[in-house]
Amino acid sequence: MACFEVIGGQPLKGEIIPQGAKNEALQILCAVLLTSEPVTISNIPDIRDVNKLIELLRDMGVKVGKLSSDTYRFQADDVHLSYLDSEQFVAQGRALRGSVMILGPMLSRFGKCQLPKPGGDKIGRRPLDTHFVGLEKMGGQLTLEGNDFYRISAPNGLKGTYMLLDEASVTGTANIVMAAVLAEGTTTIYNAACEPYLQQLCKMLVRMGAKINGIGSNLLTIEGVEKLGGTEHRMLPDMIEIGSFIGLAAMTGSEITIKDCQIQELGLIPDTFRKLGIQVEFRGDDIYIPAQDHYEIATYLDGSILTVSDHTWPGLTPDLLSVILVVATQAKGTVLIHQKMFESRLFFVDKLIDMGAQIILCDPHRATVIGLDQRTRLHGITMTSPDIRAGVALLIAALSATGRSLIENVEQIDRGYQYIDKRLTALGAQIRRV
Repeated sequence: MACFEVIGGQPLKGEIIPQGAKNEALQILCAVLLTSEPVTISNIPDIRDVNKLIELLRDMGVKVGKLSSDTYRFQADDVHLSYLDSEQFVAQGRALRGSVMILGPMLSRFGKCQLPKPGGDKIGRRPLDTHFVGLEKMGGQLTLEGNDFYRISAPNGLKGTYMLLDEASVTGTANIVMAAVLAEGTTTIYNAACEPYLQQLCKMLVRMGAKINGIGSNLLTIEGVEKLGGTEHRMLPDMIEIGSFIGLAAMTGSEITIKDCQIQELGLIPDTFRKLGIQVEFRGDDIYIPAQDHYEIATYLDGSILTVSDHTWPGLTPDLLSVILVVATQAKGTVLIHQKMFESRLFFVDKLIDMGAQIILCDPHRATVIGLDQRTRLHGITMTSPDIRAGVALLIAALSATGRSLIENVEQIDRGYQYIDKRLTALGAQIRRV
């Protein structure tokens, strides 16, 4: 098991380019299963979860050609349905949360799919009900074996229908959309997710020949077509990485320019950091963060304590709350962090408290952070990365802390951030992989 040794307290400086979006990749890559024609995808991040999904597609019979470091060509003209019965497929599916995204394309094009309960971060309950209820409304027949293996088939084909989702699940919406594009008739999805990554998927499918109206809204109307063709697609930069780098610059008092950010797709992320007192300057499509030795958390107009919470798009993504919480530990002022979606994502704060942060964990969903205003620096400790986002938040804390930190289980960080140690070293960070 690898770990990062970090010598903190050093200001960083330079430019950094965000990787392609992990959460978009898991949807876009599975969409290649919808056509027998070639699909070329660029700006694919070289991270563990994405590489595992590409490996899964290849083992399923998808032809995979690597054209450059971040560009692949896929062609699913000879998918091996029998591979889904293999022990290797079961092991792959269990190890990867993104494997759930094959359900919609496989059911739509081949009339059946099966999947073990997928893995991923241990951040609380992440039920798949939205996926299966939507597919069942279109004619899918679900069988659950042993509480952790799913079989779903559509012996009479999928039929378009109206559905109101019980939650605006991004992956659930994506699976239903990918099923609906080849279904017979019209599918209407209300309370659909409308994140930029879901919009990217819909736009790609339209270029492949799908008929989708309402892209960017929570009401999607999809008219099924008989077949889809090939296309080319470039993924967005990862908004979570961009937010992480903003937080890193503030926490370490660094001057950093984040390049090619697709700022119009970032939603509330820049303004949320501004509420923490961080200067965020747009320079074309780049984000410039000047070195700051002090930043102060805003209050509401009546003087009450600021609350930062996650919400479905266009609200703040839950994946950044861990980073925002860490950044607040060195701000002036107090903030309440409210993680609404996952009940285990704030449990990493005990490591920050051990580093000297002043945090009150109110319950599994809420933490109050009393900023130290840079008067008392965090100090290095040995800690373990519990999941992708908490892992990078702890890394940011370690880079700002005095002394030596050791972060264990960095494979979790590798699942979502490509070459993070090398890229931070290029900015002047003292970090090495042990």
